[in-house]
Amino acid sequence: MNYVECVPNFSEGKDRAKVESIIDSMKKYPVDVIDVEMNADHNRSVVTVVGDGDSMVNAMFKSIKRASELIDLDAHKGEHPRFGATDVVPFVPILGTTMEYCIELSRRLAERVGNELGIPVFLYANAANTPSRKELPDIRSEKFQYEQLKEAIATNEKYFPDFGPKRLGKAGATIIGAREFLIAFNVDLRTDDLKSTKEMAKRTRERSGGLKNVRALGFNLAETKETQVSMNLVNHTETPVPEVFEYVKREAESRGIPVSRTELVGMVPLKALEEIYRFYLMNRDFSENQILEKKLLEIFSKDSIKHYIEELASDKPAPGGGSASGLVGSMGAALVAMVAGLTIGKKGYEEVSEKMKIIQKEAKETAWQLYNQSENDTRAYDNLSKSLSMPKGTPEEKEERTRMIQARLKDATRVPYRTGELAASMLDYLPVLIERGNKNAVSDVYCAALFISSSVYGSMQNVKINLGLIKDTSFVEEYKAKMVGLSEETKKKTEEILKNMWN
Repeated sequence: MNYVECVPNFSEGKDRAKVESIIDSMKKYPVDVIDVEMNADHNRSVVTVVGDGDSMVNAMFKSIKRASELIDLDAHKGEHPRFGATDVVPFVPILGTTMEYCIELSRRLAERVGNELGIPVFLYANAANTPSRKELPDIRSEKFQYEQLKEAIATNEKYFPDFGPKRLGKAGATIIGAREFLIAFNVDLRTDDLKSTKEMAKRTRERSGGLKNVRALGFNLAETKETQVSMNLVNHTETPVPEVFEYVKREAESRGIPVSRTELVGMVPLKALEEIYRFYLMNRDFSENQILEKKLLEIFSKDSIKHYIEELASDKPAPGGGSASGLVGSMGAALVAMVAGLTIGKKGYEEVSEKMKIIQKEAKETAWQLYNQSENDTRAYDNLSKSLSMPKGTPEEKEERTRMIQARLKDATRVPYRTGELAASMLDYLPVLIERGNKNAVSDVYCAALFISSSVYGSMQNVKINLGLIKDTSFVEEYKAKMVGLSEETKKKTEEILKNMWN
């Protein structure tokens, strides 16, 4: 599974309704919003989202589009530097996903935003096309923000965007890239002396001779009448949080300024909290394996399929056959990726290694899409159930209820059809794997064929039953033809693949 984290920063930290609308736009795709931090002084929101790569690109695109409709940079005021309504969108590899994959995703998103939304995009960090855009402060800073970019983007080659036009609209520009995990850590100071706070930030940040891996700015906090050293820790293993805090604390105390509080913005890795524990309790032998919740999470993650089976076996109508078909198809595609992987680089298979790399990549992506289709199918049924529960006391309510039911039935038809379509796309790879793949894994290819064909047939059964309830005859005719065509094509291909299965 190509799981990634995205941490989009939006230039809105006061109007919760706007932020929620932006977040809602993401939720049209199977991603999980796991944290939202709004800061009125910065007038900025930091959202943490996790999901598979393809879904993340789509979700981020929708959120950038929505932010461009809601946020006017000409009217925006806040302490934090910014280029655009959606200011920064970093892709972060997690759970074994590679940085190269995140770079690919960031560039795909950047191209779409530039071409389809007409918003200038600057690539940064590991996705940067030039060394001068590797570091975020080299692109956007306190002294060079939206207002300065307005003129420079059309006249100064240094600020020509990587994608999109050389002009700014009210949504400004967006900075998109790929980076490792970053900790946003702030230290609030019980003073209104902004000049001293900025001096401390300068002495703390790496580019001014301070701590390695630390970026720091000094801000005023109007709500509390205090100031803040706001920092990004770009490598917490080399420069741990306690070291940074103690450094800022010493700087403040040398000026007679007490620390008011600290703040972690967004999510933080468990290892960073371990570093804090080790430092302040002087427990050098402490291990993350001593954390009860971590052990429980390991157990639960291993049992996630067990939980799904329990849900599937329950008396609830969802998840049902459509969801199960998605999961079965996902396993079939995963087996395709496995066999291709077992062939790559092996002696005697050198001539087909490049072909197998292509198959492996496509199959992995399809496996994850089918996995998401399993969830999408359950979600489609849940939405239909909500429509069935709508009030029907008046003619108007009955009309709206009927309209929504019909709309949700169409959604509940499109989802399983897409599941079958994705699963069927894997069938063309199977003859290649049988003929040229690792011979020791041929049984896995036949298993894949059985899983994939079952996924298609199961999905089409869900299409069939929903079509019987839809009143739009043109829609019914269209999907009935698609259903029959895909089923017959799958039958023909599967029979050809399996004809020598027992020989």
